[in-house]
Amino acid sequence: MARPVFPEYIGYDRTIAVFSPDGRLFQVEYAKEAVKKGTTSLGITFKDGVVLATVKQLSDLMVPTSMEKIFQIDDHIGSVAAGYLADARMLVNQARIRAQVHRITYEEPIDVWGIAKVIGDRMQLSTLYAGLRPFGVSLLIGGVDTTGSHLIESDPSGMLFEWSAWSIGRGANLANKILREKWKKDMEEENAIRLAIDVLRKSEKNVSGNNIEVVTIKKEEKFKYLKKEEIKKFFK
Repeated sequence: MARPVFPEYIGYDRTIAVFSPDGRLFQVEYAKEAVKKGTTSLGITFKDGVVLATVKQLSDLMVPTSMEKIFQIDDHIGSVAAGYLADARMLVNQARIRAQVHRITYEEPIDVWGIAKVIGDRMQLSTLYAGLRPFGVSLLIGGVDTTGSHLIESDPSGMLFEWSAWSIGRGANLANKILREKWKKDMEEENAIRLAIDVLRKSEKNVSGNNIEVVTIKKEEKFKYLKKEEIKKFFK
């Protein structure tokens, strides 16, 4: 929960470019609160790759594919978001361009940390200038490169953290507690998918095979969406 803003802090609350006397940037803190209102998203590394999974908050008459929470950045890299999805889309579009420029320039795919730094740098830039606001979204960037499988979080401050398994969004506290207990090094792909779905079912309400989305990224198969039929078998 965000800390209350007392009258002496109001001047610091209105701009991103000024620190409060105790070293806080209020607008960044508010952006982090926006992330906590998004539906739960998570990533899990396994023996040969990464699983990204999320729950979509769908409404009657909405076309499910119109709400994009998992994004493909390149053949070997994807991301999942929590928070303002319009902000996520803008960041992902920039990352996609950088990935393709790198591929054309160097004739090789960009590494996962390279893409994470592109996203983190753009998010951090929005904490420096008056008239801008921080991005109200966090991204988990997952992928496989020559150094192995990676899962990297970029938060509204632009800070980057690498995790073996991690969750963001409103159910993150419970989800991360379960991940700490059940994640194991060199998990098999099926076990990682099963864990991802189990965590989402326990940290969100009304989770079904219709509103859950799962992607696997492996060195051989690259970025791959699981079909609804494949997801539903884990609910049995």
